[in-house]
Amino acid sequence: MGPLDSYLPYLLNRAGARIAASFSDKVRPLGATLQMWRVLAALREQDGRRMGDLSTTTSIEVSTLTRLIDGMEEKGLVARRRDPEDARAIVLHVTAAGRRLARRILPIAERYEAVALAGFNRAEAETLKAALRRLYSNMEGLDQ
Repeated sequence: MGPLDSYLPYLLNRAGARIAASFSDKVRPLGATLQMWRVLAALREQDGRRMGDLSTTTSIEVSTLTRLIDGMEEKGLVARRRDPEDARAIVLHVTAAGRRLARRILPIAERYEAVALAGFNRAEAETLKAALRRLYSNMEGLDQ
């Protein structure tokens, strides 16, 4: 392996950590965190998700997600309800307050994406995103 700045995990972590730290600072005054935004964005995309699905979608460990959802429920941003198709299962729904917060955060998230992709044309941006999704799914090979 060559120098650190040619090592893929280092480059991915460095870029992700920089975006995450800056984004977190920007949404903190709104009473939000990056993880809260991930949950709200996932529920905005598809309301009524189960915890396991939400954990996979947001890449937040279930135990951490449970505590996060507890806090978000206390703030009135999400509500737990029984799944109408399976009474044993709990599904999460975004509340009106959660939708309002998501609408306030969305322009921030869009700006961060635009800044991160500055200088990339549309095709390059799509190639990068596809490559990152593929890289993520490749990591399942470690579990086998």
